[in-house]
Amino acid sequence: MYEKLSVFEDKLIELEKDLADVNVINDSKLYQQKAIEHAEIEPIVTKYREYKDVSNTLNENKELIKEKLDDDFKDLVKEEINEGTKRVEELENDLKILLIPKDKNDNKNVMVEIRAGAGGDEAALFAGVLYRQYVRYAERCGFKVETISTNEIGIGGYKEVVFMIIGNGAYSRLKYESGVHRVQRVPETESGGRIHTSTATVAVLPEVDDVEVEIDQNDIKFDVFRASGNGGQCVNTTDSAVRLTHIPTGIVISCQDEKSQLRNKEKAMKLLRSKLYDLKLQEQNEKESAQRSSQIGTGDRSERIRTYNYPQGRVTDHRINFTSHKIDAINDGDLNELIDALTAFDQTQKIENIDDEIAV
Repeated sequence: MYEKLSVFEDKLIELEKDLADVNVINDSKLYQQKAIEHAEIEPIVTKYREYKDVSNTLNENKELIKEKLDDDFKDLVKEEINEGTKRVEELENDLKILLIPKDKNDNKNVMVEIRAGAGGDEAALFAGVLYRQYVRYAERCGFKVETISTNEIGIGGYKEVVFMIIGNGAYSRLKYESGVHRVQRVPETESGGRIHTSTATVAVLPEVDDVEVEIDQNDIKFDVFRASGNGGQCVNTTDSAVRLTHIPTGIVISCQDEKSQLRNKEKAMKLLRSKLYDLKLQEQNEKESAQRSSQIGTGDRSERIRTYNYPQGRVTDHRINFTSHKIDAINDGDLNELIDALTAFDQTQKIENIDDEIAV
């Protein structure tokens, strides 16, 4: 496996020649493409070269120790062998991490869709908790939040809320949140103190542009209507709200949170592109079962992924058997411990796949 990394080294040398070529320099688009490719493989080659140097030194010392040496020099060589062996193992692990296939969506903004599930008003209230949780997390990360559509209930919850989180790396941090979230708590309306179980579904979709998903405008039906609920001075006075129906898939999107009909239409189209892209990703995941098994939380939306148990003050992620007793902090957007654990688990699985390739 590591010997095959010489291909990256050859490619890097070729790219360095290209980047010094006047014809490439004068073609800004081609130059940018070559520069991006160079930046992607340079860390791999740098680490591979160090790996080769340390491995060669280690092999030389292993040959040297076979010769007749005085005790002091022999001890010194043994020490260098031990250090070299340890360093080779570290470099092998670093190379495995660098060789993990990059998710091309990681740096993108995300569309987050939260829907109340089983549990009536309590499920809608829980959907509101999740919405505020992700908004607070976005604020902690310095990301911007834009609301796309809301369907509120009178007591502070949501039957559905769709919003966009804008920031570099937003998808890489939130992509594992897709799935069914379960809450166990005593509702404020419960006089007998009984614990109820309710659910809400979260879908996290990467934002995509026109080039990635082409949409035939003839496949879309647009309807306009007057907004209701929160929305500012224009509510119920102008037909600013937009309902979009994608005829081939049956996807329906409503957007009314902007005062401008044009802005609502733009947001609805963004969400449609993300949903169509997500459908394509799910089809790919179904075809590539091995890949899907290593991508926790980015496939099946019906999977129950997490439980928020208020009486015990705990949050448990069932995919990695991770439990935190900081439920208040998590609800306030302190999600890094959970997200870091999920990321580390996913990375470990992918490294194991690379180990399997090496074994073959």
